[in-house]
Amino acid sequence: MNIGNQTVHELSRTEARRIAVRAQLLDASRPDGLLDVVRRLTLLQIDPTAAIAPNADLVAWSRLGSVGYAPADLTGALADRTLLELQAMIRPGEDLALYRAEMAEWPERGTPSSWREYHRTWVGANDACRRDILERLGAAGPLSSRALPDTCELPWKSSGWTNNRNVTKLLELMVQRGEVAVAGRRGGDRLWDLAERVYPDAAALPLEEALRIRDERRLRALGIARARGPECQVEPADVGEAGEPAVVEGVKGKWRVDPAQLGLAFEGRAALLSPFDRLVHDRKRTVELFEYEYQLEMYKPVAKRRWGYFALPVLYGDRLVGKLDATADRKGGLLRVDAIHQDVPFTKAMSAQIGREIADLARWLELELVLPG
Repeated sequence: MNIGNQTVHELSRTEARRIAVRAQLLDASRPDGLLDVVRRLTLLQIDPTAAIAPNADLVAWSRLGSVGYAPADLTGALADRTLLELQAMIRPGEDLALYRAEMAEWPERGTPSSWREYHRTWVGANDACRRDILERLGAAGPLSSRALPDTCELPWKSSGWTNNRNVTKLLELMVQRGEVAVAGRRGGDRLWDLAERVYPDAAALPLEEALRIRDERRLRALGIARARGPECQVEPADVGEAGEPAVVEGVKGKWRVDPAQLGLAFEGRAALLSPFDRLVHDRKRTVELFEYEYQLEMYKPVAKRRWGYFALPVLYGDRLVGKLDATADRKGGLLRVDAIHQDVPFTKAMSAQIGREIADLARWLELELVLPG
C-alpha cells in the first residue's frame, strides 16, 4: 500500500509478532553472549524484585540459557565499565555518548513536561546540598546515599515511596544532569561517585542526532512500535520517524517497522519471560499484537491473584501461551512451581519444550525443581 511517496507495509498479526519476537532475540537463534544481548536490546532494566531472579539476570538468561549466561558475567561487565548503570537501566558503555547532550539540557530534555518545573525549582532550592554532595564524593567517593548527610532545605514531596527521601532523589536528578553516576553496588545499596570518574571519556553527539539514533536503535530492539506514545520517564515505548510505516491487520492505528526485519524466515522456541521483559513491557502492544492479557500481581491481595505473585509469561514460537507461577526458595534449595496456567491448551510438543525451559531455569538457579502435584 502506498500513501504519498511512502510504502506502508501491510502486516498480519502473525508477521508483526514474529518481527517483535525476533527483534527481542527470542527466536531459535541465540545471541553470542551478554554484551551482544545488551547492545542489541539497548538495555537491561534493573528491578529489585527477585522472586525468581533479578530482572536483568532473568532477561539475559531468557536469551542465552544456562550454558550461555551466569550472573557473574553481568557483575564483571559492570565492574570493568563495559556496561553502565544509567537511570535504573544497564546500557553499553559506548552508548553514553547518546545521552550526554540530553544531560546538558536537563530538565528540558529527559524529563516529562509535567515534572520539569518542579524538578528545576526543587534542585535549585537545594543547591547547597547538591554542592556538598559533589564535594564529599570528590574527596571520598564512591559512597552510599546513607553516607551523605541530608542538608536539603526543601523536602521532596510526592504521594508515593519517594516522599522525603531527599538525598536519594537529589542523587537521581544529579545523574540526569550528568554530575554523578552509579559506580557499583554494595549488597543492595548503590554506590555513587562523580560522573567523570565513572563514565568513559566520550564526546557527546549533537542532541538531535543522538535522539534519532536512539529511536532507530529502539526500533531495531522492538522490531515494531508506535511512532508516538505517552511520555515516559526513562525509556520511551515509541520510536518517532525511525523505520518505515506499517499497518497491522485487525489492529487500529499506525506503526513503524524495522525494514531489516521484513521477509525473514522465522523459527521459534519456548521461552520464559520476566514480567518486565521488553516483549511484554508495553501491555497495550502486547494485547494488540499477541492478544495476551497480563498483569504483574505482586501488589494485589493473594485472594485476587489469578496467576501468582511473580508469574512469568510463557512464549512459544510467536505466541504468548501461558503464565508460570513459580518461586525460588533459596534457603530450601528449591525452585517451586505452583502452577502453569495455560492460555491455550498445550500440545505434547509445547509441554515438552516449555518443560525443558523450566528445567533449565532450575539448573541456572542451581535449585532443585519441584513440580505441582
